[in-house]
Amino acid sequence: MIWVNEQVDPCGILHACIACTNEDQAQACHTAFQADLSPDQIQAGWQARLRTVQTWEEVPVNSLKLD
Repeated sequence: MIWVNEQVDPCGILHACIACTNEDQAQACHTAFQADLSPDQIQAGWQARLRTVQTWEEVPVNSLKLD
């Protein structure tokens, strides 16, 4: 399983993405992504998302891939 962390603006544009196979590392990254969002960004609709995929082909191309 591959964990994908994404920081997305209100228009759905991906601004940051980190993918890894370590769940603990993924959870820590997700916590950091959430903490990095300002109250104004949250109110505007920015999101920090954590999702899983099965293959590296499903990970966004512009992501940082950690193994």
